[in-house]
Amino acid sequence: MKELRDAVRALLTKRSDARKGFDPSLWQVLCEQIGVAGLAIPERYGGAGASLAETHVVMAELGRALTPAPLLASTYASQLLLALGDDHANQRLLPRIAAGAIATVAVLDADGTARYVLDGDLAEIVLVCDGVRVYEAASVDVTATPAMDPTRRLASLTAQCGTELGDAAAVGVARDRATVALTAEQVGAAERILELTVQYSKDRVQFGRPIGSFQALKHRMADLYVLVEAARSASWGAVQGTVAPSVAKAYCSEAFLTVAGECIQLHGGIAITWEHDAHLYFKRAHGSAQLFGTPGEHLRRIEAEMAAIG
Repeated sequence: MKELRDAVRALLTKRSDARKGFDPSLWQVLCEQIGVAGLAIPERYGGAGASLAETHVVMAELGRALTPAPLLASTYASQLLLALGDDHANQRLLPRIAAGAIATVAVLDADGTARYVLDGDLAEIVLVCDGVRVYEAASVDVTATPAMDPTRRLASLTAQCGTELGDAAAVGVARDRATVALTAEQVGAAERILELTVQYSKDRVQFGRPIGSFQALKHRMADLYVLVEAARSASWGAVQGTVAPSVAKAYCSEAFLTVAGECIQLHGGIAITWEHDAHLYFKRAHGSAQLFGTPGEHLRRIEAEMAAIG
């Protein structure tokens, strides 16, 4: 795991630029040299045969760098295909995804439109759910959706359904797996913005001493560190199956929101300038909190599941 993390971090440190948007050449290197898109895809389908834990490591690094890469969308799609269990479709589509073809999932509303589709304007493979069945899209009409978070590509689309792949129940399984992957991204981003804030507190001098030496700021940053580590535990617990995906999503979303907001306060005025990256982390925190369900929606899901048990 450490070798994978170090390889991805080194590459992203050298090549990633959140402000420039999706970089096809970087995505190609990530897929061809590190194999990120195929980590959780079985070897018989052209993948590495690893697990979602390895994908988790990569997602955390993408979050740290705010890299606009379509791994989350492609993971959602590949996990949906695996959950559907259509061997013919898997033999045909999963090797393409493992090789770097961008895939995504579009869930249609009552009007036949899918909104806020991850990387929908980039996807070569679109899996469509109409609420009853899942299909491979034969053709799509896509409109890019401007988002508050400029590092996340979203789109609205309508699709002509092609090959039927299976029951829509599999979407819930795949969505939970993608949600857990998202929590890794949230933790990685929260960790990085806190690191930047700690470093700033060492460099910024006020009243003749670094501001990080003031006890009040030490306490605030210590509290944020505990929050990040607790979120990390929740995220990894979800990968290992000891924490429910909804618990991890609710906690990691709230943790990232808190850390991003506090770090802007601790940076002071520079954090609200375009030149500093703090605002990008803040926007990612708010955007990712809405993705795959808000913290409140996940808490209500947990409540409903507990009520059903009891």
